[in-house]
Amino acid sequence: MIITGEPYDFPISGEMIPARSALLIIDMQRDFCDPQGYMNHRGDDITAARAIIPTIVQVRAAATQVGIRVIYTREGHRPDLSDLPQSKRLKTARAGAEIGMRGPLGRLLVRGEPGWDLVPELRPRDGEAVIDKPGTGAFHGTDLHHILTTSGIQNLILTGVTTGVCVSSTAREASDRGYGVLVLSDCCAEPDPSNHAMAIRLLKIEGGYMATVSTSLRFLCALRTYPPTLLPTPSKGGHHE
Repeated sequence: MIITGEPYDFPISGEMIPARSALLIIDMQRDFCDPQGYMNHRGDDITAARAIIPTIVQVRAAATQVGIRVIYTREGHRPDLSDLPQSKRLKTARAGAEIGMRGPLGRLLVRGEPGWDLVPELRPRDGEAVIDKPGTGAFHGTDLHHILTTSGIQNLILTGVTTGVCVSSTAREASDRGYGVLVLSDCCAEPDPSNHAMAIRLLKIEGGYMATVSTSLRFLCALRTYPPTLLPTPSKGGHHE
């Protein structure tokens, strides 16, 4: 199986084997996607984050049917904030939504609070791993690398929010650890569409050194060639460059 991508098809090392691949759904939490959450509380537009939910649901279903492992991440901090660096606290306070302060969905970005949980449409199913992370990258301070290596995973497909921070940080961490990285551009989002476009361009710099980029349409079309093919029909509205 080969996924058409830019600047190169995925994976660069040859055919993608589903059993050695994982779909990462990054930080699709209520704090980032719900009108009452952290992101909206600090004044950011969450329209784009909400818009990608149905597309990720479709990609998740297709990936599951061919045996691609699904892993979720959640950003959040301990209730006593002992794992929250002062610099991060000050930056979020400056943005108007200090981590730990109370909001409509509980304390912002604190583990166990309603806002910290994943959106209902993308709640993990039986057997799917959730990585709780204290930073932006999915590898920092977590056992993700251990889980992937013990499972024989070589290639990662990234989706989620935000394109320029948590998705990009994870792509860089994964690339440095030797994984093949594919980012599905229409399954990621930024509050400002121009920042999303810029982040996608940066992921592709130096010939795709960090990642190659594709779309849900191309991904789903490639998966439909892999038997058995009881897969959902790709949505025409899911193709965005």
